[in-house]
Amino acid sequence: MPGESPPAERQELPSPPPVGTLMVDAQERVGEFRGEWCGRWSFRPVAGGREWDAAPEDMRPATPEQRLRAQIARANARSRGECL
Repeated sequence: MPGESPPAERQELPSPPPVGTLMVDAQERVGEFRGEWCGRWSFRPVAGGREWDAAPEDMRPATPEQRLRAQIARANARSRGECL
C-alpha cells in the first residue's frame, strides 16, 4: 500500500561459538560457552559457580587478558579444592 514502509529486516544473530570458548557478558562475567537453547546461550563460570544464560547479542569473545585471569582463577579454585 502507498505510504507503508517496507518490513524491517531481521537482524542476523551471531552464530554460536565452539563449546568451551571463553566469552564475556555485558556484566563482564567470563564464562565457558556450553551450548544454545531456544535462542539463548548457556555459560559456566570458569572457576566454578552457578551457570547462566544470555542473549547472543550481549556476548563477546574474552580478551587474552580475561582468558588468562579466568585460567588463573580456575587453577586457584582447584588448588583450594573448590572445583574439579
